[in-house]
Amino acid sequence: MNTMTRFLRTEQTMAFPHGRLIASHGGVNFVLAPDGWDRLAGERPRHAVLVSREDAEDWCEREGWDLHLLDEVPATS
Repeated sequence: MNTMTRFLRTEQTMAFPHGRLIASHGGVNFVLAPDGWDRLAGERPRHAVLVSREDAEDWCEREGWDLHLLDEVPATS
């Protein structure tokens, strides 16, 4: 079965004025970090909201991230 990746954005903070981008794939959450996707321990942040793929692309463009990263979320087993 092909599992769809969903994207979320965390709330704004002083350190991250546009929030952080999270990908949820196969029940596992990853946050976009300078070295790629890092697996989040535990549940997703409480105030993270679902965003569309288009919104995730806009976030990447605004933050200067490569759009190809959205297709590179690690596979889960």
